[in-house]
Amino acid sequence: MRLIRFAYQGRSHYGVLDDDVVFPLTGPPVGDFALLKYCFSLSEVQLLAPCEPSKIIALGLNYRDHAAEMRMALPTEPLIFLKPSTAVIGPSTPIVYPPQSCRVDYEAELGVVIGRPVSKVSEAKAKNYILGYTCVNDVTARDLQKKDGQFTRSKSFDTFCPLGPWIETDIADPDNLVVEAILNGERRQHSTTQNLVFGVAALISFISHIMTLLPGDVIATGTPSGVGPMQPGDHIEIRVEGVGSLHNHVTR
Repeated sequence: MRLIRFAYQGRSHYGVLDDDVVFPLTGPPVGDFALLKYCFSLSEVQLLAPCEPSKIIALGLNYRDHAAEMRMALPTEPLIFLKPSTAVIGPSTPIVYPPQSCRVDYEAELGVVIGRPVSKVSEAKAKNYILGYTCVNDVTARDLQKKDGQFTRSKSFDTFCPLGPWIETDIADPDNLVVEAILNGERRQHSTTQNLVFGVAALISFISHIMTLLPGDVIATGTPSGVGPMQPGDHIEIRVEGVGSLHNHVTR
């Protein structure tokens, strides 16, 4: 099932997408919700970011091939950082190149969307708290990351967290999916979540022992090798096997 957020006549709604038909929901797809008795064509609505996270928890160096690319040792524990909710945009919304930076990079990632509150969960039970999966572009001002020596400014600009195009609930094995980035039609990143240092269940368990995860929160599971710069005018596509494709343009 594909869960979406969409705008129609100036108002946002949650819904289910079946082929090109949008079935609105009575509310967010958590807890008690139901389908309404009318529908729209996909062409009638604008897709928004599929959830409204209170926080995005992202991972550094969580792909073996990316760590090798950066010539860095694999972490012994997940290396986590936060992106603000204000960085979130949806499909087809422009990524704005900030004037403070001279290099802005794409980072293709599998996103895990939390479905209900979770704190201190075991790895064995972690997947019971997953609503579904989405595509994430962990946009990064690489020059500012190197300058600052930490991640907050470089990862937090408005528009630096494209999500979407929907939440896919029917993924049997999130630790065996192809993740790709395509810049202006040319594939730049290509790997599989088999290369994750810490898999999805391990990440949920680890993070939930630090902070409570709330419905709609997103874990961006890390990026594979091949990260690189984008320029104003570029088109970036993030693909995750079984989930979908997230398209955005870059602008000043």
